[in-house]
Amino acid sequence: MADAARKHGLTVAEIEQWREKFLAGAENSLRSHPRNDEQLKDHEIKRLKQKIGDLVMDNQILQEALKPYRPQEGTLNE
Repeated sequence: MADAARKHGLTVAEIEQWREKFLAGAENSLRSHPRNDEQLKDHEIKRLKQKIGDLVMDNQILQEALKPYRPQEGTLNE
């Protein structure tokens, strides 16, 4: 993906975004009852909120893992 992005003057994020839209559209067109635009937007919002939740949890886990390596407040030599 990085090679294609570089070759065409795009970012990897742009290509990933196009890919996600394509796959969502393809999935929707294969449904026996395709979703309308509002339903597609709601589904995308739900997916993005889930992704945000996952990233927040990952961040909290990393913060906890780093606690032993951070100086305590007020213990820095000034």
